[in-house]
Amino acid sequence: MLAKVHSGAIVGLDGAIVEVEVDILPGLPKVIIVGLPDTAVEESSERVRSAIRNSGGNFPMRRLVVNLAPADLKKAGPAYDLPIAVGILLSSEQVKADVGDYMFLGELSLDGTLRHTNGVLPLVALAKDQGIPNVIVPEADAKEASLIEGVNVIPAASLAQLISHLRGEKAIPFYTRVSVAAAIAPIINYTDLADIKGQEHVKRALEVAAAGGHNMIMCGPPGSGKTLLARALPSILPPMTNDEALEVTKIYSVSGMLPADTPLIRQRPFRSPHYTISNAGLVGGGHFPKPGEISLSHKGVLFLDELPEFGNSLLEVLRQPLEDKVVTISRAQGRVTFPSSFMLVGAMNPCPCGYYGDPFRKCTCPQSIVSRYQRRISGPFIDRVDIFVEVPHIAYEKLTDKRLGESSEKVQERVTSARARQLQRFKDTKLTSNAEMTPTEIREYCHVEDAAQSLLQAAMKQLYLSARAFHRVLKLALTIADLENCDTIKASHVAEAVQYRPRRTE
Repeated sequence: MLAKVHSGAIVGLDGAIVEVEVDILPGLPKVIIVGLPDTAVEESSERVRSAIRNSGGNFPMRRLVVNLAPADLKKAGPAYDLPIAVGILLSSEQVKADVGDYMFLGELSLDGTLRHTNGVLPLVALAKDQGIPNVIVPEADAKEASLIEGVNVIPAASLAQLISHLRGEKAIPFYTRVSVAAAIAPIINYTDLADIKGQEHVKRALEVAAAGGHNMIMCGPPGSGKTLLARALPSILPPMTNDEALEVTKIYSVSGMLPADTPLIRQRPFRSPHYTISNAGLVGGGHFPKPGEISLSHKGVLFLDELPEFGNSLLEVLRQPLEDKVVTISRAQGRVTFPSSFMLVGAMNPCPCGYYGDPFRKCTCPQSIVSRYQRRISGPFIDRVDIFVEVPHIAYEKLTDKRLGESSEKVQERVTSARARQLQRFKDTKLTSNAEMTPTEIREYCHVEDAAQSLLQAAMKQLYLSARAFHRVLKLALTIADLENCDTIKASHVAEAVQYRPRRTE
C-alpha cells in the first residue's frame, strides 16, 4: 500500500513542502531513500527501525522505498524521521488514518522519543500558508511552533503516543497558543551607560548611531573603553517590534541556536565574532547554506573588535550586505538569500602598538607602519560607515568620580522617540530607519536650511567627500535633527554630522 505524508524542508529561511511517499514492495528486506537525501536523512532508516519496534510496532521485513518529493530539492537534517516512520506505519496498515490535514516534523530517538528539531517556526508558517491546519511537532518545540496563528499545534512526546493519537485511542490535545507579546525572553543584563566613566562624546555618538541605525567605528588606545561602550549599545536600542522579533527568531530557529526556554527572541542580537572567523562563518555558507554572523546580527549589532585584524578580504565581503541589507549565497544546488539588516560597530587601535596620538604614552611605530596599519581598512569600506569617533585615554579624575552618568534607560527613551519619528516618516515605504534611505528618500525627506547648505558645500570641498559620504552626512544630520524633534536640518546638525567623518593618517 502506498502512503503519503506531508513534511517540510528549509530553503534559506523559508520552507518548502516535502511529500514523503512510502511503498512496500516484494523483495529482500531493505530501505531505499530517494529524493536527494543527505547523510542524516539516509541514516534515518536505522533510527526509524528501532523507534517503531520500541514503540510497539512491527518494522516490515520487505523492500521499502521512501521518496522525498520534489526530487530535485536537497533534503537535509533528521526532521524527516517522524514522517518516514508514520509513512511506514500507514503503508503497512498498522495505522489507519487520514493524514492529509497533517504536517509531521521531528527527529526520533531509538526508543521512539521525539527530539528537538531546528527550523520549526518557518515550517509551521509554511503549513499555514499551504492551508495545512494541523502540525505535529516534538513536545520540546511546541511553544515555538505555537507562535504562528491559525495552525493547530499537536505536541507529541513519543512515537507511541502519536500512534495512539492517530488510531483514535487517546487524542493529544492541541497546544495552547503562546501570544507573541507574552513570549518574553529572559532579560539580558547589558552594560548601562551610567556605569561607564567619561567618554561623553562617544556616548553621544552611540546615541546618534542607535537613533538612526548607523554604522560606527571607534578608534583609541588599549583600555580606553571601546569594547565596554560597544556592549552598552544594545541597552539604548529601541525594543523590537513583534514582526522583527519573529524574523530574528526564525533565523535562530533555522540555525539551531534558539534557546530551549526562549520561544521568541525579544532582545536585539549582539554578535561579536573573533577576527579568525572565515568568510562563510561571517556571511553564511556551507554545503547547505546556513546564516552567518551578519544574519545572526539581523535587527541588532555586529561588533568587530580589533577591526584591522579581520583582514581586507573579510571586510570587503561586508560591503554588499551593508548596502543592500541582505546577503545572497550561490551554490551549485541554487542560491538562498538571508536578511542582514544590522548595525556594524567596529573597534580599532590607531596603530599596531596602540598609542599613536596618545598624550600619555609615546607611540613606538614608524609613521609608515601607522599609515599602512590604518589602510588595512579600505576607503570604500570606510565610506559605508557613518560615524567614526576617537576614544581617548580616560583621566584619573573621571575614573574616580563617584557621580553616575546618564542611564541607558533615559537615552533609550530619546532613541525610541527618534525611531518613532522615522517610522512615521517612512510609513508608506519599506524603510525603518534613516540609515536605510536611498538617494531618492534623501532628496525627499532631507530639508536643509540655507546656512546648513553652505556648511555642507564647504565640507565637500575641504574633506573631499564622495557622493556616498555626502549622502551619509545628510542621513546622519537628519537623525540628529530627529533627536531634537526638528523637521529641518540645521547648521548645528550638519556640523555634528561632519565631525563624525574619519580622519586618515597620510
